[in-house]
Amino acid sequence: MAGGQIVTTEQMQSLEREALEPGITNEDLMEAAGLAVAQECWMAMGTMEGRPVLVICGSGTNGSDALIAARHLHGYGASVFIYLTDPREKSDKSWAAVEELGIPFAIANADGEFEELEVLLERATMVLDGIFGIGFDTEKRPIEGLYAEVLNRLQAAVEAVPPVRVIAIDIASGLNSDTGQADACSVPAEMTVTFGFSKVGHYVGDGRKYSGRTVEVDIGIPESALESVRIPYQSLKLHDLRRVLPSRPNDGHKGTFGRLLVIAGCKNYPGAARLAVESAARTGVGSVTLAAPESIQSLLVALPDISHIPLFDRGGYLGGRAAAEELLAALGTRSFKSILIGSGIGNNEDTVDFVRVFLAGLDEAVSEDFQGLVIDADGLNALAVIEEWRALTNQAIIITPHLGEMATLSGLEVDYIRQNKLMIAADYAQKWRSTVVLKGPGTVISNSNGEARLSDSASSALSHGGTGDVLAGITGGFLAQQINSYDAASAAVYMHAEAARQVSEVYGDAATLASDIVRALPEARKILDPPSANI
Repeated sequence: MAGGQIVTTEQMQSLEREALEPGITNEDLMEAAGLAVAQECWMAMGTMEGRPVLVICGSGTNGSDALIAARHLHGYGASVFIYLTDPREKSDKSWAAVEELGIPFAIANADGEFEELEVLLERATMVLDGIFGIGFDTEKRPIEGLYAEVLNRLQAAVEAVPPVRVIAIDIASGLNSDTGQADACSVPAEMTVTFGFSKVGHYVGDGRKYSGRTVEVDIGIPESALESVRIPYQSLKLHDLRRVLPSRPNDGHKGTFGRLLVIAGCKNYPGAARLAVESAARTGVGSVTLAAPESIQSLLVALPDISHIPLFDRGGYLGGRAAAEELLAALGTRSFKSILIGSGIGNNEDTVDFVRVFLAGLDEAVSEDFQGLVIDADGLNALAVIEEWRALTNQAIIITPHLGEMATLSGLEVDYIRQNKLMIAADYAQKWRSTVVLKGPGTVISNSNGEARLSDSASSALSHGGTGDVLAGITGGFLAQQINSYDAASAAVYMHAEAARQVSEVYGDAATLASDIVRALPEARKILDPPSANI
């Protein structure tokens, strides 16, 4: 899939260096960047004539971009005032151009109690944050002193009534462009105008909270530069996902659209099985079969759209080796295209034995056109105590851990994973030869080639029990439809987030339940269909 590329700080700096061909200068790139910021501000405001705009400029390149934007906004008729955190050199061309136009300005070190800044913030309808750019690392250099004073006052203006609108230039000041970790003084932006490509930090960690709506603008980086720098990361784009989903011929049957086996549920979590199979059935898969402990079947017979394989159980849980061997024997008479294992199966010695034996026997039990396996929840807990689990099967695997499960699987600390989410997902996808869906705000989907896609969704509507079972079911359903594991997982993450968004608009984040999201899946799935042309 093409488009929606996302870059690290190092990759963006490499692209800018490669762009400096004969005829292209740093000044050209900055001029294009500043103009693009001004244009996006104009489109966001509707009109600029007479609008009071405060442009806060740092001492570096980000501040220069802000000065160029200020010049163009002045040309559009806005009432622009520039607030400098540091004096600018007379030799600075961007500053000289501003001085020549007579745009009013103030310098922070001459504004003793920051009273002038406070007055400017009260008057402004829009503020451009151009203090720190993508090269700023808050871990090495926390924001303090004068810069903290400026940003704290900007934060107060955002919290005032009415709030000032903040537009971040390339990235919110103090937001790490690789990890998404925000400094305590960082101010959330309504919109971020980012240059060339979105940055990883816009998506992971605190990125969604502080970036607002991210708008990518072209600053003139030539194709030759793009060809010289490998960019393995992308954002999830609807038009790309539509291209990877299979067509649905009118003469198709349930076998055409694949068969999914879901191994889920125990006496404590029968609802997890229900959420998973109902979600899977809404993806367009031809049929869904549930393999669950025999003793909980009576709790699941109300599902008319699925078939059942009752399994030997021990005390309401999957019955270890015996249950696994029973199911492996049953696979010989079925032609499942994908399998989901783990949602609500519980975490004990029997379930661990079940997962170990089932994985070890899978290669001999499935057909050559088998698409792969999705492992979620308690299935992941089982993997964590099975040595060399990836060596048990050669089948394609998708794992769907949240941060805590990823910590258990990898042995890493949760905070470290949160701060290095993209790197961890990409590294372990290669290590485990699997597709890793690392869940949470800005979910990362990474394949065994080190490529990754990032979701821009971050919603507390998904912070409810059972929403992971919904995602696992959707993933298994797409995988059964002859879609490779990377694309299946990507489509699932998008559909899951879209359904949550739709429900949240009606019920709000706090009241949205996993079962509500299941009911919204038909509309979310419909969005993934290519638009039809009615002539």
